[in-house]
Amino acid sequence: MRVRLSPLSQRLVGSSILKIAAEVRELTASGAPVCDLTVGDFARAEFAVPERLSRGVAEHVTHGQTNYPPANGVLALRKAVAAHYKRSLDLDYPLDGIFVASGGRPVIYALYRTVVDSGERVVFPVPSWNNDAYCNIMGAAPVAVPCGPETNFLPTAELLRPHLRGASLLVLNSPSNPAGTMFDAQQLGDICDLVLRENARRGEGERPLYVMYDQIYWMLTFGQPHVNPVGLRPGMAQYTVFADGISKGFAATGLRVGWGVGPSDVIRSMADLLTHLGAWAPRPEQMATAELLGDEPAMAEYRTRMIHDIRERLDLLAGGLEELRQAGLPVGSSAPQGAIYLSAHFDVQGRRTPDGTVLRTNEEIRRYLLQSCGMAVVPFQAFGQPDENGWFRLSVGAVSPRAIRDLIPRLRQALESLT
Repeated sequence: MRVRLSPLSQRLVGSSILKIAAEVRELTASGAPVCDLTVGDFARAEFAVPERLSRGVAEHVTHGQTNYPPANGVLALRKAVAAHYKRSLDLDYPLDGIFVASGGRPVIYALYRTVVDSGERVVFPVPSWNNDAYCNIMGAAPVAVPCGPETNFLPTAELLRPHLRGASLLVLNSPSNPAGTMFDAQQLGDICDLVLRENARRGEGERPLYVMYDQIYWMLTFGQPHVNPVGLRPGMAQYTVFADGISKGFAATGLRVGWGVGPSDVIRSMADLLTHLGAWAPRPEQMATAELLGDEPAMAEYRTRMIHDIRERLDLLAGGLEELRQAGLPVGSSAPQGAIYLSAHFDVQGRRTPDGTVLRTNEEIRRYLLQSCGMAVVPFQAFGQPDENGWFRLSVGAVSPRAIRDLIPRLRQALESLT
């Protein structure tokens, strides 16, 4: 049979999360109760975008702001991002160190394309979001560093040390998708020191080791301060590119406004690359986002309410799982730290379901939880974690507190039914 697609197209694999979502929809359509903890998105009934933002988008469409935006983003938004970073993160960036794109994904893609060539090494922890796919697209050599619960599913300097020599890009994410955990200053500072030493070692003809710091969830944190490489080690400014935007902090995944912040020469090249893809955020959304970022009272009010609502759901989940653990059932979780995720552990490998099936893999555990009690979760394998270790991502952006409360008794019964 004649080959019809490129080698890249044949290598690419669709999202396993979307495949799980199709199962969830089918079960929901049958009328069964389902607590959908799979999607990294927000249900409108639970988390609406800020009124200031939605109203602004409509007004700018009405007022004719519907032409192409500048390739690097409208000036008002770049100024607003610069002021936002200075005010909230104490990071001082010039306007030519900021560019705007249609969400965080084009920023990440543009950085890969700008600093990584085919065959070059990209180092990233697993579990993590989509780095294997970006390496595949690039033809880069992925270096996946497994991280477990003992390090909060985040890399340490010791784990990364053997892998950074000669690498082109190190990818870090905090708060983490999928784990919902965060770097502390010591852990991230030690990694920054490694990067600075590696770059000091490199000769004049070698390109630097860059760090992509994905902090798209940084406005959703609980008790622990968010830290970043440049804030901890100012020398990291020449090597760090931030990926950020409105999709998570403002529940605005569909409005597609993201930005990259970093060294001016890298940012300029990233913006130039995306001009050939047309991956600009729409002008009305950019204008409305600029106004929102400039309205400190509106931002503070929204952030306080959103953190409260997310934390309520995460605490209900973590508390419910802890209650089951204390009852002697094989389940547990990490402590909620940030983002909209909880890492949950189901230690049921080798146990038998009521129909006689022995659970051996995370996929079998996932299916059992969905079919037995309507608990829809995503195994860490979807994020590159190789081990069949019973760890799953639970996302609370699309569920109500009541749905979580209703789930826990059903989950208890499902776990008690295992032998």
